Amino acid sequence: MANNDTIKKTLTVALLLCIVCSVVVSTASVLLKPAQIANKQLDFKRNILLAAGLLDEDKNIDEQFELIETRIVDLQTGKFNDDIDAVNFDQRKAVKDPQLSDVLSSKDDIAGLSRREKYAKVYLVNDDSGLQTVVLPVSGYGLWGTLYGFLAVESDMNTVVGLGYYDHKETPGLGAEVDNPRWKGLWQGKKLYSRNGDVAISVIKGSVAPGSAGAEHKVDGLSGATLTSVGVDNMMKFWLGSNGYGPFLKNLKAGEA
Repeated sequence: MANNDTIKKTLTVALLLCIVCSVVVSTASVLLKPAQIANKQLDFKRNILLAAGLLDEDKNIDEQFELIETRIVDLQTGKFNDDIDAVNFDQRKAVKDPQLSDVLSSKDDIAGLSRREKYAKVYLVNDDSGLQTVVLPVSGYGLWGTLYGFLAVESDMNTVVGLGYYDHKETPGLGAEVDNPRWKGLWQGKKLYSRNGDVAISVIKGSVAPGSAGAEHKVDGLSGATLTSVGVDNMMKFWLGSNGYGPFLKNLKAGEA
């Protein structure tokens, strides 16, 4: 009777098992990819609606998103660009493309991005009386990596509607508190710019004293997460400044975008 316990037969069985498993995993990956992409897009829309204060968990997200108008903005001119397909434009991929992004100098790169895309995808909420809210994609380096999120601003281009992050690598219980509804709620109603138009919003160390000077521009820092707090602060200053959405918000407020 042949011995089935030879090394050759053992290796052959192991190899065949690896091949079968690889085929199964690969097939599953291919079959599930469309669903994964769809779920990712759905979560993306959900976060935009959440930042804008429009999310109703009991309603269909795609139907709710029909209230949102998607436009492309040229960050250099601060004006809309209708030559680019807003639906298929991928802002995160664009920043890696030398044709669609610019290298930031060390002086300008306060958010730790290295490059800045030339065009941004923004989201507008309109009703019968006109523009109500604009949702801006924002990003910047925290403690362990880049945080990606959305900042929603009222039609005065100065008052915060909401802030939320959909992708980050911050430490659970510390920097990851950027996801905490209580902390995100602190942003609502805050003013982004001073009376003379300078970026004034700031994430401070500790808590904001009610009624203190400039309290309308200040947000509590995250306890035990100094570098994440600094990263969010730098992110806001970059994206609301002249290298970010500053020119666009100014043009939009003046009706010149």
